[in-house]
Amino acid sequence: MQKIEKREKVLVCGGAGYIGSHTVLALERAGFEAVIVDDLSNSKASVLDRLQQIAGRSFKFYRLDLCKPRETLELFRQESPAAVIHFAGYKAVGESVEKPLMYYRNNLDSTLSLLEAMQKAGCRRFVFSSSATVYGGVTRMPLHEDDPTSCTSPYGWTKVMIEQILRDLCVADKAFSAVLLRYFNPIGADPSGLIGEDPQGIPNNLMPYITQVAVGKLDKLHVFGKDYPTPDGTGVRDYIHVSDLAEGHVAALDFSRRSVGCRAFNLGTGQGVSVLELVHAFEKASGQKIPLQIEGRRAGDIAECYADPSLAEEVLGWKACRDLEEMCRDSWNWQKNNPGGFPES
Repeated sequence: MQKIEKREKVLVCGGAGYIGSHTVLALERAGFEAVIVDDLSNSKASVLDRLQQIAGRSFKFYRLDLCKPRETLELFRQESPAAVIHFAGYKAVGESVEKPLMYYRNNLDSTLSLLEAMQKAGCRRFVFSSSATVYGGVTRMPLHEDDPTSCTSPYGWTKVMIEQILRDLCVADKAFSAVLLRYFNPIGADPSGLIGEDPQGIPNNLMPYITQVAVGKLDKLHVFGKDYPTPDGTGVRDYIHVSDLAEGHVAALDFSRRSVGCRAFNLGTGQGVSVLELVHAFEKASGQKIPLQIEGRRAGDIAECYADPSLAEEVLGWKACRDLEEMCRDSWNWQKNNPGGFPES
């Protein structure tokens, strides 16, 4: 990716998390100056040491709860960023059903606090970490950006609501640029093996569950449903390497410099991969056998979900380039070198 001439300062909110940390590296490699903001509620401070090892330099870090408007505004006054990438937010679907008020309070308040501080500081470029979950009940595949949005969980509704807030803001402020990046299923890790996905407790996502079985942390993989109308009966999803996803944010930042208004983009590969296909690809890449047990379908799961990513290629000049073998290899490289995840700080 071509480097920009000036090192623009970018506030990376949630920059110590899985996708955020990989995006910090992508920004550094593209010539941006990343400033990390994180309250470490779902990440560890040791991530910062790992980022320094990979990049060869330290990153400025603020431990901050973005739901606090005064502290957030003071951050903008100190740093005067050119743009913001917003990853910070609670993200477990099941937990959001059990604790909806916690999710609405945190995810909406942090966003509103950020946007209000941006307005006061004159910062008008915002890249939002959205999700394919906003497509709700759409069953026609592949999914397009103009498909209707809806949701089935409080977590998902926070994404839908924040997208609407940003659309409304762009109507009111004609100079504001908001880029909504709808992620599909990020997996993989930086090739260094120093950073990767480190979920707290039992993983909610498939790949970290597979890797934790591979290192003996979990006994076996539970596969929910083998009677879907798919080639092997298991659910099909669009898996994307986290480094490709991170580079999508760099492309979105570049786009925000030359465009105003609110635009949504799918970030995926456009290829569906079933649960069993992913398991077999991982076994081949790692040499590890993954014991599994077939269970009944989970409520709310759908047969398949994959993107049409052509708009991102056409407008942002971005396309996922890492294949499934690389995703599996890098996931395993991270997990085998860090069987317990990141060290405690």
